[in-house]
Amino acid sequence: MNAPLSGPQRQARLLDQVRTHHFVDVQALTELFGVSVATIRRDLSELETQGLLRRTHGGALFVDQVTRDQANRDRTVANVEAKRRIAQAAADLVVDGDTVIIDAGTTSLEVARQLGTRSGLTIITNSLDISHELANNATGDNRLFVIGGEFHDVNHSFSGPLAAEAVRRFNADKAILSVSSVDLNRGTIGLPSPQFACVQQAMIAVAKAAIVVADASKFGRASLSVVARFDALDCIVTDDDAPAEADQKTVAHGSLLVRA
Repeated sequence: MNAPLSGPQRQARLLDQVRTHHFVDVQALTELFGVSVATIRRDLSELETQGLLRRTHGGALFVDQVTRDQANRDRTVANVEAKRRIAQAAADLVVDGDTVIIDAGTTSLEVARQLGTRSGLTIITNSLDISHELANNATGDNRLFVIGGEFHDVNHSFSGPLAAEAVRRFNADKAILSVSSVDLNRGTIGLPSPQFACVQQAMIAVAKAAIVVADASKFGRASLSVVARFDALDCIVTDDDAPAEADQKTVAHGSLLVRA
């Protein structure tokens, strides 16, 4: 049996997790280190005091990530044109009468804006931003269902097991998913927390087709939680700046790459 880690040792390894994955989930950390939630929260508080991370509801962000990726309002300014092209291409895959389930994310929000100009769709989402957009700004006539669960301010989503269970009560024609990473070598998509991943896994399970929207910056990354293998996806919609080998590797792993 390995000896328990001292406080400083545990905090050093915890910080390595944050650096690697950009976001860490409290519950996942308790399982990883075999300590209580209270202990992890104390560790995160001490590291935040040292300026090494920023605590969020249910987890923490690496300080470098805070400046790049801490909230939707910051991320929306990055790769705006690419996200819009990706969103239009993904929206074009939705046909009249479809039931579409959309996860939280800045690119997903752009897809929702495109779908909001149409009518006759049923849209299901766990995103506060998407539900607000469709309820207040949409010009079309669509049905809207909002999934509840634990609120996460990192991406303004309702996530976790409660949200995943709610998703499983629906059937959908298409799932549209934003992800944190597209791993071409392993053929997987990922998110920074099991709380987010379990919801996307449920969305893929209830949909006839799964569409991932990911700009070029998501390629070449690894995330803490694997959501699915490429062969569970119908396509990955990205932009022209995605790696040259992405087309071939995506096909090799059982899916299709669409460049917008």
